[in-house]
Amino acid sequence: MHAFSRRSLLSFTALAAPAAAATGTVIGGARLARDGVQAAVPTGLPKKLTARAWLVADHDTGEVLASYRAHRRLAPASTLKMLFADTVLGKFERTERYTVTDADLADIPAGSSLVGLRPGLTYTVEQLWQGVFLRSGNDAVHILALMNGGVARTVAEMRALAADLQALDTHVVSCDGYDHTGQLSSAYDLTLFARHGLRDADFRAYCATKAADFPAGGRKTFRIENTDRLLSGTYGVTPYPGMIGVKNGYTTHAGNTFTGAATRDGRTLLVTVLHPESGNNAVYEETADLLDWGFGRGSSAAPVGRLVEPLSEGGTPASPSAAPHAGSAATTEAADSRTGWGALGAAGALTVLAAGAFTARRKLRAGQHPEGTRGPVTLRLRRGARETTTNPQPRDPAPPTR
Repeated sequence: MHAFSRRSLLSFTALAAPAAAATGTVIGGARLARDGVQAAVPTGLPKKLTARAWLVADHDTGEVLASYRAHRRLAPASTLKMLFADTVLGKFERTERYTVTDADLADIPAGSSLVGLRPGLTYTVEQLWQGVFLRSGNDAVHILALMNGGVARTVAEMRALAADLQALDTHVVSCDGYDHTGQLSSAYDLTLFARHGLRDADFRAYCATKAADFPAGGRKTFRIENTDRLLSGTYGVTPYPGMIGVKNGYTTHAGNTFTGAATRDGRTLLVTVLHPESGNNAVYEETADLLDWGFGRGSSAAPVGRLVEPLSEGGTPASPSAAPHAGSAATTEAADSRTGWGALGAAGALTVLAAGAFTARRKLRAGQHPEGTRGPVTLRLRRGARETTTNPQPRDPAPPTR
């Protein structure tokens, strides 16, 4: 374990507090805080976009090609699982195993999207991540959070990583993206999470997996398919050429949410679409339209902003945008008080230190190990107090997309 001085502790604590990063600028550029469609040449953009917020960006350069209310704070639903994966994915070997108990699943509320974990069965970490990425399984998220030391610890680490990524529109209340008062993100932040994740070979492989066989007990398995319909081509959606993921979501409050990535002619674009007016397939249709524009007319468009780099990788600190948002500081604090994940104090500062060290370890691993392999990782199982989700949402009346 790394030793940190008091000065280092104070430095990392400052990074975790958005106020300490204030420079009077808007994350990604001033235009991203404005209302209305932002594009150098809006001609040719899809005309029937109904989403409450959306963004198109180049994965490699970080250039934002077009956006609408990029920093508007909205409920993210299961797209927040991208941040969960960014936080936890590098901590365990694919082959590590965990036997699920009844107590492990007791805190998962009715109505959750589930991959179908069963008490008494043993799962590999790889299978648990398949449950997260393919089926958006809150049960798989819960088990991985327990392996990471508990839900509260994992939420604290997700908050610390969001601060490092400069995703300052985001406030995390749960690991899985369920509707909680004060749980918010933005099209801009979700695109940051996707871009950060896709730099990791395992993240990229999991989100691109269309289907897998999942343990059902004994030697039996059942088939699970990716709920990203632009990837799997299910429920009337035509698969998008070059689609590589990333994550879709749905809750009653958030509506349909989606961040997608596709590659064409060596170029990868990211698109985030939040809460179109109509449900079901609209989130995918609008994403596909924006990808078409990005690969077409958007390929020569001047950028209207930029996806910033993490502070731990030399990113320049900037203040959160002043864009209009849903929710307030008061409701966020109230949510923290109810869930027991409020002010982190010294423990939060230590978590930020751990997140900084974890980021360094991931960068080192990426440079030392070939794609799809890992170096030695120590598995630490810590059973702390677990939090209970108190407001489950009903399942999607259409086939679930969470």
